[in-house]
Amino acid sequence: MPATPDDGSATVSPGVPAEVFEPSDAFRAQANVGAGEHERAAADVEAFWAEQAARLQWDEPWRAVFDDSTMPTAQWFVGGRLNVAVNCVDRHVAAGRGDKVALFWEGEPGDSRRITYADLQDEVCRLANALQELGIEQGDRVVLYLPVLPETIVTTLACARIGAVVSLVFGGFSAEALRFRVADTGAKLLVTTDGQFRRGRAVGVKAAADAAVAGLDHVEHVLVLRRTGEQTPDVPWTEGRDVWWHDLVDRQSPQHVAEGFDAETPLFIIYTSGTTGRPKGLVHTSGGYLTHASWSHWAVFDVKPDDVYWCQADLAWVTAHTYEMYGPLSNGTTQVIYEGSPLTPHPGRHFEVIQKYGVTIYYTAPTLIRTFMKYGPDLPAGFDLSSLRLLGTVGEAINPEAWLWLHRNVGGERCPIVDTWWQSETGAAVVAPLPGVTPLKPGSGSVALPGLSATVVDEAGRETAPGEQGVLVITRPWPGMARTVWRDHERFVKSYWEPYAAQGWYLAGDAATKDEDGYIWIGGRIDDVLNVSGHRLSSIELESALVSHPRVAEAAVVGAPDDTTGQRIVAFVITRGAATADDPSDATLPDRLKAHVAEQVGPVARPRDVVLVPDLPKTRSGKIMRRLMADLCGGRTGGDVTSLQDADALTHVEHAWQAYSRR
Repeated sequence: MPATPDDGSATVSPGVPAEVFEPSDAFRAQANVGAGEHERAAADVEAFWAEQAARLQWDEPWRAVFDDSTMPTAQWFVGGRLNVAVNCVDRHVAAGRGDKVALFWEGEPGDSRRITYADLQDEVCRLANALQELGIEQGDRVVLYLPVLPETIVTTLACARIGAVVSLVFGGFSAEALRFRVADTGAKLLVTTDGQFRRGRAVGVKAAADAAVAGLDHVEHVLVLRRTGEQTPDVPWTEGRDVWWHDLVDRQSPQHVAEGFDAETPLFIIYTSGTTGRPKGLVHTSGGYLTHASWSHWAVFDVKPDDVYWCQADLAWVTAHTYEMYGPLSNGTTQVIYEGSPLTPHPGRHFEVIQKYGVTIYYTAPTLIRTFMKYGPDLPAGFDLSSLRLLGTVGEAINPEAWLWLHRNVGGERCPIVDTWWQSETGAAVVAPLPGVTPLKPGSGSVALPGLSATVVDEAGRETAPGEQGVLVITRPWPGMARTVWRDHERFVKSYWEPYAAQGWYLAGDAATKDEDGYIWIGGRIDDVLNVSGHRLSSIELESALVSHPRVAEAAVVGAPDDTTGQRIVAFVITRGAATADDPSDATLPDRLKAHVAEQVGPVARPRDVVLVPDLPKTRSGKIMRRLMADLCGGRTGGDVTSLQDADALTHVEHAWQAYSRR
């Protein structure tokens, strides 16, 4: 855990941008949440969350809002019973909104579907009946190895409808990564496809699914959805175990009676990205999680009945759980879901989709924004983005330069940007602006949402002074919090609660600072904080300085061992744009970037090494796996790589580092 330097030296803190963006009068006037909400929630937190829970449909009321007698496994809405799928689908149909579009689905090859809430209800009920025919009961685990398809959402909701616990796995993960999750959950059923479309071509998937479940006796069936058909004709098959979706589901009744489940019934298991070791299966339950997800989606994204909302995350990422499935559907929102790569078949694909469907709210990741930046402002300028009224970011702290680029070139300088900080562990947003209330500072997620409490402290638990680096903690239990790590509660306690057990605080694992206004600035994972000659430097801040250079599209900064300074700074950089007439090659670019960082942050922050690379290793959620690059610089090998989105990216970095080291 980082602490302030013992020698009293100053820490390097993120600079507050010169410009603060106030909510416009027009946006403020129509916002879902108005001024005073933080104070109102703080006056009676339990009453506040009870009010938000009442937005949902409960079969039986709770007898207590909150019970902390079993902390850190707190319970919310004790004794209450509800059905998550009913809240996400049935109640909207019953209210006469069955004809409203729930999903505009866009496939990577260009095929599309329009699914109303009534359609969604029929499909969820059919699959719920099908799952029960396969012997799936309350508490059984079901693993999904699927791309972004309507059926992925249908399966997730059908599991919730019958009380089964679902775990989604990114469809691009290896058989090894899938096997770990199937085995760890003890899943009874795996749902997959014959193949998937990846960057313009059809790729078979079933063989990887078979390898993942080989020898796992607890897997009774593999349910297979036909997606690529004749484009991937050789589908391996195990009679008696494998079942075609169309053979089983299409003959089922669209009628299904749903029962209510206790608020603490497990809803899903989400595995952490594995950036710091063996993935952890975090367990989220039903009542508290849905309350937090539904309210925060409505409040943070200012969702209106006529909005067309698009969260571009893969459905296996926690962002999609909360802000693409449970949150938006519980609010009866119309949304876009897109199957493919944002760069396939061309770099403007996302902007094309926004234009096609008239998207009004677009929620994306800083890593994708920086990818767009490589192509310049002409890329979004080629599309009509006038429908947009609000933008959001998630995944990592957004660099101020990327924030401003998004604001100017995608939002037309009219759209608030809600930079949200949260984690798989928190279930939903914790630090985020309210778009009609909170002044925005590019690069900061602002402050904790109403009903939540977060701050920055040192190792001893003392609040840090403005600009002083510490660690982010959540100081009060919240409804969306994970309840445990699947089959490893001791790890749950040790990882998140033990460091500040005396105070009862949750350790987020992120370094952070607060400014004079109390705004929180995330500095990256604790393990990503560099200690150079006693100065603690944030990888995020150094990366922001690099990205502010016009030739840098993206950067990852790590520490390498150094006998003199303890650590030296190594920057891996992806370039954008073309070399200038003054410098027709990139030969001098590393030196110019070193000087740029020293000028932006300070001489102590000057990188020792700058390595130009074509790509960076990332998880599917867009998080840069700095640990792998730090291991490379330190001569270490191994570690969990199952969550890499593209294993070739790490190979590219390794080759670039080897070539650089031989110079």
